[in-house]
Amino acid sequence: MNAIPLVDLAAQQAEISDEVMAGLTEVFATTAFIGGKPVAEFELAYAEATNVAHCVGVANGTDALELALRGVGVTAGGEVIIPANTFIATAEAVSRIGAVPVLVDVDDKHLLIDPDLIAAAVTPRTQAIVPVHLFGQVAPVERVLAVAGDIPVVEDAAQSQGATRFGRYAGSLGAAAGTSFYPGKNLGAAGDAGAVTTQDADLAARVRIVASHGSARKYDHEVVGMNSRLDTVQAVVLNAKLKRLAGWNEARRVAAARYSELLADVDGVRAPRSAEGNVDAWHLYVVRVQDRDAVLRSLNEAGIGAGIHYPVPVHLTRAYASLGLGVGSFPVSERAATEILSLPLYPHISSEQQERVVDALRTAVRPAPVQ
Repeated sequence: MNAIPLVDLAAQQAEISDEVMAGLTEVFATTAFIGGKPVAEFELAYAEATNVAHCVGVANGTDALELALRGVGVTAGGEVIIPANTFIATAEAVSRIGAVPVLVDVDDKHLLIDPDLIAAAVTPRTQAIVPVHLFGQVAPVERVLAVAGDIPVVEDAAQSQGATRFGRYAGSLGAAAGTSFYPGKNLGAAGDAGAVTTQDADLAARVRIVASHGSARKYDHEVVGMNSRLDTVQAVVLNAKLKRLAGWNEARRVAAARYSELLADVDGVRAPRSAEGNVDAWHLYVVRVQDRDAVLRSLNEAGIGAGIHYPVPVHLTRAYASLGLGVGSFPVSERAATEILSLPLYPHISSEQQERVVDALRTAVRPAPVQ
């Protein structure tokens, strides 16, 4: 019996192959490898799709978040509030500026930043707050904004392309947002790519300058910048996929609803639920189980490509041991890290494949009979 992958990028590629090859042929014929026409086309199209005024394509999602933070004024020595339950890139983007990530715990229901905990983390050095739209959900940004006051809110929208909250798109809710087009994302390139989105023309201009060696004009360097460009080749792939994103996201929603239905009678599995006001993009379908590592082994042995996002909270990684935050600092994030399990989910997954996944999961969580 064929294995079921966690993500099936081959099915996506087959759907866009002809369009991508035609676009690549043109790129190589014109040798417009840097800043070619497809880049400008994608920036305009993604801004429209996200309902923002400006999109700046950059090299990857971590750069995108760093540039967005720098764009709102985060500097070395400042503090940036982020959730403890996130991929380490959220913290890295802060650290690369020379700022300090200040962690807060997440809510137990959706594992998103808990706005009720933000106020206590704010100090005179706080320069930004970063709600992370994890697993394709949209964080409660309106509640974060209410707590933030004059502190800029920068969205980490790396897992939420096409998701909405109360009718507004992820990436359009704060002062700016950084997103990632890593291949496995809902909107994925054929390598690394990212973007900053914002309604603010001045902020977008600052981001472009910093991303281009601190220069708006060749050899006129205003600030110390970096080299972070969206490759033309990646823009060709993203243009083709963006046309299909809404349909692919809807297929993910259908698949997520099917999982929830199939799991309704499976004891020992805590299924995810969308928050009120959210239309999630379902980047991942993350359940929670006890004895997670044993369940994961059982699924993998059955040919089910389940995974974990993420097994270690930021404060317990060796990279951030210097924060001095040990076990017990963020109990919800720490407990979730031992329970979360990502099931295979992608636009082209079949109902039969999902049934196999749930059957294997049911077997894995069922106690073995006493001999």
